[in-house]
Amino acid sequence: MLRFVRLVDQFSQLERSIEGTWSRLELELVLADEGLLDRAAALLGPANPGRTGDRLRFATARHGRGIGPEALRRLLTRLDEEGIDGRLQLHDLERAPSGDRSVRQTMHDQWTRALAALPSDWSDVYAEVRLDSSDYVEPGALQLAPVNPSRCGGVATLCFRCARRFGYGVSPEMAARCLQRCDDHGITGNVEILRVLSDTDPVATQGPVWLVGGRVV
Repeated sequence: MLRFVRLVDQFSQLERSIEGTWSRLELELVLADEGLLDRAAALLGPANPGRTGDRLRFATARHGRGIGPEALRRLLTRLDEEGIDGRLQLHDLERAPSGDRSVRQTMHDQWTRALAALPSDWSDVYAEVRLDSSDYVEPGALQLAPVNPSRCGGVATLCFRCARRFGYGVSPEMAARCLQRCDDHGITGNVEILRVLSDTDPVATQGPVWLVGGRVV
């Protein structure tokens, strides 16, 4: 019996075979059993697959115009778990021009890099997410809901508190997961840490507060 490499592994192999930086990949999935096309399309629903004859076509993009590559891996894993075999192949490729904004770091990576630049004893931060479009505010707020974002600054800017050990604010790990969710949904923007405190020791309080624009945050 012919055994196929797992679809999620095929995708990883395909990524590694591409030289240079890509911004968008259009993929085709040819199933071993055409009778499972409808089920495969349902499982790939968030990728908005289109049916072309005996195959499914869908895209993944680093920033917009398709779900993110990590989200696609999760969808392909669902097909693997249901035993849906097939061959994943590249249909079209868009490369990211040097210096193009689309190749900038994901929001998750921006957050990770910002944390790495903080003093080793940091305890509390106040951060902002400046979304690239006002269209991203509602879906971005939904993906960021666990960090309790609030509107601040510009119309497409959300801010949140983060606490490293205790006190008021989300954990840095939870903030990273929420920003990854934004990346996976094609929501783009810039992440910046505006204020930081080190080695705070709240006593009978929920932690320090900042006065920003005349209000306590």
